[in-house]
Formats: sequence, C-alpha cells, structure tokens
Amino acid sequence: MFIKKTVRDIDVKDKKVLVRVDFNVPIKDGKVSDDTRITAALPTIKYLLDQHAAVILCSHLGRPKGGPDPKYSMRPVADHLAGLLEKPVFFAEDCVGPAAETAAKLLKQGEILVLENTRFHPEEEKNDPGMAGRLAGLAEIYVNDAFGSAHRAHASTEGVARFLPGVAGFLMEKEILYLGQAIADPKRPFIAILGGAKISDKIGVIKNLLVKADQILIGGGMANTFFKAQGYPVGDSLVEDDALETARELLQNGGSKLRLPVDVVIADKFDNEANQKIMPTGPIPDGWRILDIGPESIVVYAKSIEGAGTVVWNGPMGVFELPNFAKGTFGLAKAVADSKSTSIVGGGDSVAAINQSGLQAKITHISTGGGASLEMLEGLVLPGVDVLQDK
Repeated sequence: MFIKKTVRDIDVKDKKVLVRVDFNVPIKDGKVSDDTRITAALPTIKYLLDQHAAVILCSHLGRPKGGPDPKYSMRPVADHLAGLLEKPVFFAEDCVGPAAETAAKLLKQGEILVLENTRFHPEEEKNDPGMAGRLAGLAEIYVNDAFGSAHRAHASTEGVARFLPGVAGFLMEKEILYLGQAIADPKRPFIAILGGAKISDKIGVIKNLLVKADQILIGGGMANTFFKAQGYPVGDSLVEDDALETARELLQNGGSKLRLPVDVVIADKFDNEANQKIMPTGPIPDGWRILDIGPESIVVYAKSIEGAGTVVWNGPMGVFELPNFAKGTFGLAKAVADSKSTSIVGGGDSVAAINQSGLQAKITHISTGGGASLEMLEGLVLPGVDVLQDK
C-alpha cells in the first residue's frame, strides 16, 4: 500500500503546480536521444493539465560543474516534450530568480513551463533552504514524480516540500508500489539477480536480500571478487581487493541462497575481438580475464527464474557494451521476459538489455531509477518520498 498522498488526493484545479521530474536524459547533437524518462512522466503531466493546473516542471540534467553550461541546458528537453504533448511548452532561462518568477507568473491554467537545469546552482545539491524557498515561491503545490532522484535530499527533491504541500506523482507511486511490494510481500519464490562491476555498490542490497529473497543470482564483475574470496586466482579480471573480506562474510552468511556462475567466458584482452574461451568456474590463467557468465550458468540461472513468483534484476552479467560478451545479459533478459513472475528491472544496463531485446512489453515494471531502486532494495528510506504528505 502507498501511504503518501498523490496528485489524486489534493485539489490541483486552477492551481500553479511545481513538478520535480527526472528528465536527466541523454542529449545527442542538441536532441533527446532516449525519451524513456520523459514518457514515464506523461501520465502525471497530462492529468495536471486536464485539471486546468498551470504546470511548472523542474529537473537536473547531467553533472554541470557548479554553474550554467549550455551543454546541459534543459531547452532540448522542453522542445522534445512539446512534440510529445503536441502543444507549446514554455521555457525559462533559469530555475529560480527573475527569469523563472516572470515565466511562472505569466503561465496560465492548462499551460506548461520547463525551468532551466536545477544543478546550474550549487545550492541545489546542498539542499539549500534559500533555493528551496525560491523554487517553492513559483507555485502553490509541489509534486515529486522524480523517482530516479528520490534518494537524494536536494533543494528540488526534498527541500521544496518543506515550503509547499508535497504529494507524489503517478510514476513515483508506481515505482514505490512495485519495489516496496517486492521487498515487503513478494510472490515466492523471490529471485534477485545482481550484476555490475562492484560489490561495494551493493553490499547493503545483498545483506537485505539475503533476509528477504529465496535466491540471489550473481554475475558481472562483482562475481570475480566472490571467486577471489573463495581462493581462486582470477588472472587479469576486474576485482575489488578491498571488498574481499566483505565478500567472504556474504558467502558465509548467504549459504546456498547466494549463487555464483558455474562457468565463465574469459578473454585475453578487454576487446570485442579478443580471443575467448569458455571454462568452468575455477582458477583463471594469467593474462586472461572473465568478461561474461558462461552458457551453463545461463541455463542454471534461467531454470531458477522460470519457476519464480517475483524477479528483481539490477546490473548486467558481463561486459554488456562489447557484443561478444553480452550473451549472459541477453540470455537472462529473455529468461526474465519468458517467466510468469512479477518482474521488476532497474539499472541502466539491465534496462538497456531489455529494450535492445525488444522485451519491454513482457516485463511487469521497468524502473526509471538505478540508485533509487537499489536504495529501496536495501530497505532504506528515500528522502524525496519521506518528506511528502501522508494520506
């Protein structure tokens, strides 16, 4: 159950509404190259427009270095949104100060305004109350629909809700419901698939899931650290030596729940055209490195996924950006899509694998937040959600 108020629970008719969206999207040659995060926010935006609200959108984009940088302007995003909505979208040259205040004041009911990048002000990431207050001054109601940024306490994600009545948008509600349900009361068996390069990013997640999940299937670079912790030489494979002790503890506490690949694909260099071999899990020869899980591991993991009630997947199984070492990731993408489970996929590369495979329609929920979904799987409270009004 979702305990926070949403846009349905508050009167937005004819009001000025500030919506924090996660429009941190890739821009190529001045155009949006992937609009997944923009389309995910459309239900909230359209609902507010239908209620005759004046809609003011704010977001960060990229990592500008503490000041305005045309490379990270929100203008291409505003133009793209206008195309999706088939209506004019106004743009303010700043997110606070005179330009934003004038644009917000002139905005009429049923119209939409995009503010410039919130991170053009260093006060944003410091959650500065002054900046939060100036943002709040543009509107009467605050809606947070930026799940991908909800794990950060910034001026536009958390601070502003201390000045205005704050509620969740539909995307935020959907994300929290799916991920919250997966952790609190999953259909069993509950299988978690964790990949990616580092164990250190996912220690808290693994610890929490060892209590909650029935099995955790490990892949990607993080598997190498577990192999080394078991005493195997791993050749030139990527390893986090400072996480070896943690890996040993997790293996000890995980017992049969924590499952590692039974075979691997190794290569003699980090290159798509490298020589490669498949070998069972064990000592890796010098000069070789693990770049993917092997075919037997795909079969074993797919069998676990096939019978699952809930599957949560975050992180690739190999060096997914090199096509010759993407078989493990694509193999699991197909297994997850073919299963009858409630499937939740988060994290950039896992989502990219699903999209590239054309399997989006067969996944129950594709999360728009990498860091935020990991923190939820870890059982942490997200500051951008916590600050919203309770029902």
